[in-house]
Amino acid sequence: MDSPEHAEHIISLHGLVTGNDDIQSVLNGVTRFAADAMSKATGETIDCAVTLRRRKRTATVAGSSEKAVMLDHIEQSLGQGPCLEALDVGHPVLLADVATDTGWPEYSRALAAEGCRSALGVPMDLGETSEAVLNFFAPATGVFTSEIIDEASDFAHVAGSTLRLAIRIETVEQLNADLKTAMATRTVIDAACGVIMAQNRCTHDQAFELLAKASSHRNQKLHDVAAAIIARLGVTPDTSLRFDD
Repeated sequence: MDSPEHAEHIISLHGLVTGNDDIQSVLNGVTRFAADAMSKATGETIDCAVTLRRRKRTATVAGSSEKAVMLDHIEQSLGQGPCLEALDVGHPVLLADVATDTGWPEYSRALAAEGCRSALGVPMDLGETSEAVLNFFAPATGVFTSEIIDEASDFAHVAGSTLRLAIRIETVEQLNADLKTAMATRTVIDAACGVIMAQNRCTHDQAFELLAKASSHRNQKLHDVAAAIIARLGVTPDTSLRFDD
């Protein structure tokens, strides 16, 4: 892959991260870019899907087209094919010709029935917690030459860095959302404790104990019991504040 194309892929893929607010949109964009890049390089219409492996389980998570997703699902359902092997061995794996390759006979027959003649699995480095692979599908044989495989590997390298960035951003955003939820929950509980303290002339610890007992007795979450107490007063706690013990 020459330098201008490589730079273009970097700009386009990293633009996905800044232009989308969820990981699924990034994944869909990556498969579309990959399919377009390989279609231009080969002169054939190439479909692309992404398979993700987490906790030893694999799943098709995105595709450049409905056909790409369907073809990738075939591999998942059969448990055999170049994509899954690429995940295991850590380098590109080629199914050059569904009519003559004998590595995955059932998978080859299924691809042939759908008009696909060759396939290529290219792994991406996503770090320690997960693995992913780009699965390319071609309607003809002889498409995935050594040069094309090198280009696909270069693209997968850039795509992998893009996905790692997107995953880190989503993780941080999820942590922030969890923190906001926890702060809001804490505020509601502290506000309810304040009500109990005023009504029972007790300490915060004693009020919290009464609240916890009510939660256990009613088999309700602590937050829900606290929210009910606040709701009876017709007050909405300010979640930008919190009460210290």
